[in-house]
Amino acid sequence: MEFVPTLPLSPDELLTTTRSVRRRLDLTRPVPMELVRECLAVALQAPSSSNRQGWDWVVVTDPMLRAEIGLLYQRAVHGYLASASSAARLHADDPERSAVQRRVGESVAWLGDRMGQVPVLLIPCLRVSGGGELPAGNQAGLWGSVLPAAWSYMLAARARGLGTAWTTLHLTYEAEVAELLGLPDEVRQAALIPTAWYTGDGFRPAARRPLDEVLHVDRW
Repeated sequence: MEFVPTLPLSPDELLTTTRSVRRRLDLTRPVPMELVRECLAVALQAPSSSNRQGWDWVVVTDPMLRAEIGLLYQRAVHGYLASASSAARLHADDPERSAVQRRVGESVAWLGDRMGQVPVLLIPCLRVSGGGELPAGNQAGLWGSVLPAAWSYMLAARARGLGTAWTTLHLTYEAEVAELLGLPDEVRQAALIPTAWYTGDGFRPAARRPLDEVLHVDRW
């Protein structure tokens, strides 16, 4: 397929400036389905375990469905933020870290109350044998077969002027969302990725722990 022109971003710039966008999602401007299809076409080039490509992608644009999913997500967010409030005290001795986490919490709450208004909700899914029962033990190969593709989708969206966010809180109500969308029993959801045009200026690399604090060469 022929892709539309993308933003003039170098590979490193694309990788380091693709952020989770919450407050800066444009809730009023429609996103063309053809643009979503382009991003998914890029995502399908991602690797998967033994090249099985066991993924499926549910794109939700219907206003009533988005609203119902949004209510479930809002409920999950409110529960998460209530439980996370005590965890936030762990950073009380680090004012800079505490301020960052407070801003993140505020943006999570903002999106939690508006998820149902986002023009496109993407749910990457995996087909799981055994009626959808997740296998015991190591699941890295299972989820590793969809997460790179979902990230590729987010990178492709960023390159086209769209904002996304990686969210999973709706999985508290995974069964309810599955019923809303008519998902087969063997299909499990991996994430919920809101997709919209983003407002404001571009994005910068985020503050991260120094590499030498997390790098281990040869042994721990």
